[in-house]
Amino acid sequence: MSQTPNDRSTVLPGRPPVVEMATWESAREELLLREKAHTHEGDAIAAARRRLPMVEIDGTVEVVGPDGPVPFLDLFQGRDELVVYQHMWYDGAPHQGQCEGCTTTAWHLKDAIYLNARGVSFAVLTTGRWPEVAEYVGFMGYTQPWYSVRGLESPIGGSMGWLSTFLRDGDRVFLTYRTTGRGTEIVNGSMALLDLTPYGRREAWEDNPEGWPEPAAIRSEDGAVGAQTCWYWRTNADGEGDWGPTSRPAPQWTRPGATPAGSLGRRGDVDEQLPD
Repeated sequence: MSQTPNDRSTVLPGRPPVVEMATWESAREELLLREKAHTHEGDAIAAARRRLPMVEIDGTVEVVGPDGPVPFLDLFQGRDELVVYQHMWYDGAPHQGQCEGCTTTAWHLKDAIYLNARGVSFAVLTTGRWPEVAEYVGFMGYTQPWYSVRGLESPIGGSMGWLSTFLRDGDRVFLTYRTTGRGTEIVNGSMALLDLTPYGRREAWEDNPEGWPEPAAIRSEDGAVGAQTCWYWRTNADGEGDWGPTSRPAPQWTRPGATPAGSLGRRGDVDEQLPD
C-alpha cells in the first residue's frame, strides 16, 4: 500500500508532519504575520534608538594603530558616523587563546564597504598592547582598522565586548548607542541564517520539537562531553565543538599556520587586562 504525506510512518521521529503545498503555504502565512510584527517592532525600536540622548566625549584622546598614536577623531576618516567593535583581549595569550566570541564577531565584520558608502566608518578597538594586537591582526588577515585603547576609560576604552556608535559634528564627538551580549549578533549573519534552517543553531537553550536532534556535543577542558551553548566558538581540527588544549576559535582554522597548539592561554593563564 502506498504511503501518503500524512502517514506518520514516513516521518522521522521529532520532525514536523509532511503536508501538501497548500497546507504548508497556509502555515507559512500564519507565521509570516508574526514575522512582520517582529520586523515592524524592530523598526519602531530603531526609530527610538535614533532619538536616544547623546554623550559628548573627547575626540582628541589618542588611540594606537599601525601608524602610532592618533586622535580618536581620525577613526571617522572624515565621515560623520563611526561604528566600532570593542574586542576583548587576553594579554600574552597565543592566537588561539584570544576571546572566542569576539573572534567570531570580528570575523563577520571584515568588510565595511557598504557602511563606507553610507557615510559610516568602522574600526575595531581592543585593550591589548599594540605589538600583540598587530601580530594577531596579521595572523587573522583582517583588513579593517584596529587600534589599541589600552589604559583609556569608557566609552573608548574600559570593558570590551561592545558594539558602539558615534557621531561627529566638526571636531565634536558623541557616543550615541552601545550594545553587548546577544545584541552583537546583528553583525553575525551566520546566526541569522542558522535561525532559518530546520535544525536551527543546535544550541542547548533553543526550543525545538520533541525528538529533534540533540545540540552539538562539546568537549570541555576536563574532557567531559555534553551539550553547551555557543558550540561554534571553539572547535578542534575536525570542526567538532571542543574546549580542549588543541581547539581554536572556529574562524582561525582557515588561517595559514593554524595548527593545533598545546595551550589555550585563556584567562587565568595570562595577565589581567591592566594598563602598563
